[in-house]
Amino acid sequence: MSRPVYIVDGARTPFIKARGKPGPFSPVDLAVQCGRPLLLRQDFSPELVDLVILGCVNVVADEMNPARVAALRLGLRPEISAFTVQINCGSGMQSIDTGFRAIEDGTAEIVLAGGTEALSHSPLVLRRGAVEWFARLNGARSATDRLKAAASWRPDFLKPVIGLERGLTDPITDLNMGQTAEKIAHLFDVSREEGDAYAVESHRRLASAQAEGRLAGELLPAFARDGQVFDHDDGVRPDSSIESLSRLKPVFEKPYGRVTAGNASQITDGASWTILASEAAVEQHGLTPLARIVDSHWAGLDPSIMGLGPVVSMMPILQRRAISLDEIDLFELNEAFAVQVLSCLRALEDETVCREVLGLDGPAGTIPHDKLNVDGGAIALGHPVGTSGNRITLHLANAMRARGVKRGIATECIGGGLGGAMLLEAA
Repeated sequence: MSRPVYIVDGARTPFIKARGKPGPFSPVDLAVQCGRPLLLRQDFSPELVDLVILGCVNVVADEMNPARVAALRLGLRPEISAFTVQINCGSGMQSIDTGFRAIEDGTAEIVLAGGTEALSHSPLVLRRGAVEWFARLNGARSATDRLKAAASWRPDFLKPVIGLERGLTDPITDLNMGQTAEKIAHLFDVSREEGDAYAVESHRRLASAQAEGRLAGELLPAFARDGQVFDHDDGVRPDSSIESLSRLKPVFEKPYGRVTAGNASQITDGASWTILASEAAVEQHGLTPLARIVDSHWAGLDPSIMGLGPVVSMMPILQRRAISLDEIDLFELNEAFAVQVLSCLRALEDETVCREVLGLDGPAGTIPHDKLNVDGGAIALGHPVGTSGNRITLHLANAMRARGVKRGIATECIGGGLGGAMLLEAA
C-alpha cells in the first residue's frame, strides 16, 4: 500500500530579473538563501531530513551537483544522499515528484525537494571554429606548427554564443521556444491582442498579491554579499497596459508574430524549496500540512508544439482519478508565454483535440480565468527554468489553503516536447 505524502512547508527567494550581467547569487547561493531560514523555522531537527533533491538546468562549473553542495552548506548530515535532477522547465517539479515517490514507497520520511536557477550566470560559449583553433594551438608541437595555428585565428572567434540562447532552441526541430509558442498560437487562433491582455492581467495579479501580503511566508528575502536586500519579485510592472504592450515588436516571427518581450516569461534568477513528509512524520513532529500530493504525470508530444504539454500531462491524472476539469478548484499553469497558456485553454475546449489526442468523448471543459494563476505567473515574476515547477507547486498549495478549496493542479510545458502535472488535495 502506498503511503500518504504531504507538503508541510516551503519557501522561495524573490525572483530577480536578469539585467545583462551575472546577478549577485549563484544557483547554490539562491538555494541556501531560502533553505536555511526554511529549515530553521521547522519543529523538527534538520538531522531528520532523509534525502535532498534539487532541480537545476544551468549548472555552473563551480557547483557540480548543486543539490549536494547546497545540502552541505545548509548543514545537513553528510551521510544523506543529495542529487540534482534536470528535465528542463520541469526540473523543480521533478524534484517534488521524486521525493513524493520515495516517501510513498517507504524509503524516506522527510525530503527536501527544490529547484534553483541563476539564468544571469548562463555561460558564454565559444564558437566551434574558435574551439578547433584552440585545439590546434594546444596540439602544436613545434614553433612552426604553433605559428601556423596562430595564423589561422579570425576576429569572429572573439564573439561568443550566449549559452541560454542555445539552451532555448530545440535541437530536433531547430525551433526556439518562442517559435513553438507562435506555432500553437497559429493553430488555435490566439491573437496578439489576447496575449497582451493576458500579460497585463498577470502583472496586475502579482502586484495585488504583493500589496495584500499573499506571498508572506512563501517568499523569504535574499541578502547579497554587498549588503543589498532582495525582498520582492522585481520584474512586476503594475503600470503595464495593453496600450504599452501593443507598441512592442514581435521577437521571434517578425513582423507579424504574437510573442513579444512583454507577453513572454522573464529571464530571472531564483530558488524554491518544499518540505515533503510522510503521515508518520507529520504525526510524530506535530506538523501542519499545506496539502497532500495525490498524483503526478509526465507526458511527451511533438517538440514543435511543446507548449501544449500541460494538456497532455494533466488530463491523464483526471481520467484515472475520475475527476472532471470543473472539479479542480485552482490551476497553476506556468506562463512560459501568454499565447501558449491561452492555446492550452483552447485545446481543452476543442472537440477534435480532445477526441483524437486525449481519447475523450468530447471537449474536456473550460478553465475559468478566476481559477487560473490567481496571483500572477511567470510573465510577471519570471521563469528561472529549474525552479518554476517547484514554485508553482508550492504556491498552489499555499493558495489552496488560503482559499479553503479542495483540489488543485500544477502543470507546465517543458522544452523538448514534454509536460508535467501534479494533483494536490487539501490536507
